[in-house]
Amino acid sequence: MARHIGKHGARRSLWGGVAVFVVVALTGFLLSTNVRVNRTADVTSDTADLVEQGVDEANQLQQDVSDLTEQVANLTDALKADGSGATRRQDKNSSNVDSSLMLPALSGSGVTVTLDDSPLWENAVNNNGTTANINDYVIHQQDVESVVNALWAGGADALMIMDQRVLFNSAVICSGNVLSLHGKKYSPPFTISAIGDPQRLRAALNDSEAITILKQYVTAFGIGYKVENAEDLQFPATAALLQQLKYATVGTPRTADEEQTQQ
Repeated sequence: MARHIGKHGARRSLWGGVAVFVVVALTGFLLSTNVRVNRTADVTSDTADLVEQGVDEANQLQQDVSDLTEQVANLTDALKADGSGATRRQDKNSSNVDSSLMLPALSGSGVTVTLDDSPLWENAVNNNGTTANINDYVIHQQDVESVVNALWAGGADALMIMDQRVLFNSAVICSGNVLSLHGKKYSPPFTISAIGDPQRLRAALNDSEAITILKQYVTAFGIGYKVENAEDLQFPATAALLQQLKYATVGTPRTADEEQTQQ
């Protein structure tokens, strides 16, 4: 017997297919929405964590900058200060200034050497108002360095040139007859003082070949050279480093041959 399918049966089949399609579509939409919501929540959570981590790192870096800035300021004060100023800052804020950056105040007996230009240079001036050998009548950088080297060799505990302590990196620079030391300029006469055994210091000066040649200029051209004993030299405390380090070069002292040639 043949199965009869009427219009009502066809309509039910059509609506059943539509219902299945709608259910499947809604299920897919709900699944995709759930995945999107979960992914957004994860991204939002990760972003918040990254932002919080970045803020913490920025705060730490700012603190590091502040700490380093304070250290630089303290070191700069210690390096640029003169003896009394540095001592006052150290007493006021001793926790911030390393005592190793300071040379302590010293006192004791020793010698003082005075170097001066010759007053005889005026006699050598020609009709043009100049003299060909004016350098023979003035104190030079190597003369000051020769005295300093001899005093160190004689066991000096400390040295001063004019009113400044001689440091391990002190560099004496002369331009004409003007002496520059640690950024300050001086005109002759120049004084170099040394704390130590006066006899040993004098012996070291006398044994120095460079000083022996300098004495020949004292005799020939009237250069000023005087050594005096000092009973109570007072050297103030000072910063141990006042200028940038530079490579040292060996100076050329006056030679006996040059002296004979000039005579």
